[in-house]
Amino acid sequence: MKKFTAMLIACISIFGMNLNAQEDFRNNLKLGIKAGANYSNVWDENDNDFEANGKAGFVGGAFLHIPIGKFLGVQPELLFAQKGFQGSGVFLGEEYSFSRTTNYLEVPLLFTFKPFPALSIVAGPQYAFLLSQEDNFRSGTYSETEFRDYDNENLRRNTLGAVVGFDVNVNHFVVSPRAGWDFQTNHGDGSSSTPRYKNQWLQLTLGYRF
Repeated sequence: MKKFTAMLIACISIFGMNLNAQEDFRNNLKLGIKAGANYSNVWDENDNDFEANGKAGFVGGAFLHIPIGKFLGVQPELLFAQKGFQGSGVFLGEEYSFSRTTNYLEVPLLFTFKPFPALSIVAGPQYAFLLSQEDNFRSGTYSETEFRDYDNENLRRNTLGAVVGFDVNVNHFVVSPRAGWDFQTNHGDGSSSTPRYKNQWLQLTLGYRF
């Protein structure tokens, strides 16, 4: 408990917050907007030799905090998020690079626990709708870009995952570190080809609650 308290004080100090002047949001329904960055990668649980490098992308959207008690609440969110991965190597003596960017409409349903007015611990499931995908390949003087849109008629084009993190409240501003991972593969065509990619990501956003 002492370590937890020390971490909380450090977070509050970084953002210049005075706890005595902090507004208590715990009993108020709040609508907010947020924007920031994802750092994502993929993994394949059936292929231990598969390796990829992480890739940065944009994330932004809106959220609604619904209190269900002094310390508990529910926070649904609606986000546009860019994920993907990148890599490079040598094939037949020629260097190559590859990157994939996937654009999602995400719906996290987060449960919140607020031990202090300045801090919310959040966790819950997330459903992500794949909107589009862009692949870029380059080798020597050759380069190719492939872009695909998805209409999401096939439900397997969408993935179920989980999100955990916390919110630090500074007056009306909210700093939100998150970590997340998918339970299902992210093949937009619903296939089960190998490697079966699954997304994992770190996220940091800055939000404003009205």
